[in-house]
Amino acid sequence: MDFYQSQETLTIMEWVLRSVVAFFFLVIVAKVLGQRTISQLRLLDFVIALVIGNIVAHPLSDQHLGLQGSIVSTIVLVALYSLGIQLNLKWPGFRRFINHKSITVVENGEILNEGLKKARISIDVLLEELREDKVDDVKKVALAIWEADGKLSVFLYPEYEPLTPASLKLKTEPFDFPRTIIMEGRVLSEVLRQLHKEESWVISRLESLYQTEIQHVLLATLDGKDQLKVFLYH
Repeated sequence: MDFYQSQETLTIMEWVLRSVVAFFFLVIVAKVLGQRTISQLRLLDFVIALVIGNIVAHPLSDQHLGLQGSIVSTIVLVALYSLGIQLNLKWPGFRRFINHKSITVVENGEILNEGLKKARISIDVLLEELREDKVDDVKKVALAIWEADGKLSVFLYPEYEPLTPASLKLKTEPFDFPRTIIMEGRVLSEVLRQLHKEESWVISRLESLYQTEIQHVLLATLDGKDQLKVFLYH
């Protein structure tokens, strides 16, 4: 495993092997860290992602550096990160220290300039975030809070909230999420068993409703009312 150690020169194959090992090692690290690190870059998450990326990148561009030091350092950092997460969950004081506070930036239809300064965002950014939430007028906003993860939570005045069946006191049907039974020309047998359906039933429905076969189906879903929706390859 010469590619693993520091070398004066590395062959093309050794560079490839070093990159492959580093890639799969980072995949394992990301799996250990969990989805939270990927989806929400809070302070602790940002620091660990930045440092690990920097540590692992160096041996991929410098043959004089071995992978061993990077891997050991990354394992230590992951352990420290896991410890930090546990402290964050158990110690309110540490949680207050490590996490940003939520900041009110709009209240009763008025923009709070002091809140914008604390959140370090401009009015342009605020308006952009409101547009992404389909809000065209700040005056419609009862409360807007800049959250610790850099997202804006918006609460409109009741008269500007979208109508819902509950507000109109309408009776609704129970929630029913369609299940995927065919994906990329392959039947998901386990899902069919959960739905108490046979593959022959699916084949028959495809033939009668869409005049097609399973291998031509990109995606097919089935809901609680046995309504089959099919998306064919094009």
